[in-house]
Amino acid sequence: MSIKISFIGAGNVATSLAGGMIAKGMDPINITLADINENQLQMARKKLQVNTTRDNINACQKADVIVLAVKPQVMGEVLAPLQSLLQQRKPLLLSIAAGITLAQLEQWLGPELPIVRCMPNTPALVETGATGLFANSKVNTPQREQARSIMAAVGLALWLESEAQIDAVTAVSGSGPAYFFLVMEAMIAAGRELGLSEQMARQLTLQTALGSAQMAITSSVEPAELRQQVTSPGGTTERAIGILEEAGLREIFARALRGARDRSQELSG
Repeated sequence: MSIKISFIGAGNVATSLAGGMIAKGMDPINITLADINENQLQMARKKLQVNTTRDNINACQKADVIVLAVKPQVMGEVLAPLQSLLQQRKPLLLSIAAGITLAQLEQWLGPELPIVRCMPNTPALVETGATGLFANSKVNTPQREQARSIMAAVGLALWLESEAQIDAVTAVSGSGPAYFFLVMEAMIAAGRELGLSEQMARQLTLQTALGSAQMAITSSVEPAELRQQVTSPGGTTERAIGILEEAGLREIFARALRGARDRSQELSG
């Protein structure tokens, strides 16, 4: 990509996105990270050799794409000084701030700006993220591809049919890593109770999680069939799965994800 991209905020997700784009061939000279934290900027310069600045207006003056990567609670304050410049230049804006709606962004910045809401998750930090995207009506086809390419630099990027689906994405993939970490915690603890050392239980659990995810991603069949393939009648896996099913694992997950979605809706409201 030969476009110029600026990040307002130089935290972990922003630097991971910048690093992912550089790994896929973008010249660091076309990337600028802006932040009030000089330590963050120094780390970005050292790691990525990108341009950095503490002046948000300076970062936005020549950018074709601007990624809004500041905390949701300060977004309005950060955007206020940029409104005039952004209305004049009309760059593509990507917001990765959780809970900040398109309506809020348009209220702060004014109409006629192309804006995409993005909901990435923390595995983006290791380039295995999952992101849902939704654009307002001002985003054209080339800009949609630019937005998808930027988020795809750190993993999967999928367009959503409605902005409301961002709440479902938050429940499934945004909060999702924590669910799997909890399962890992439980399996490690159970392994220790069965007599394994902490290190061995951890290594076996994490490698099994990695291998299972890789099989599910690369397989031509659904996870349900993969589960059935390793569940021999009368065997050890069938006994364990039966206990999980009897405990209502599916309904527990359904309730948990509904709760996460509902909370996302509350925060966006």
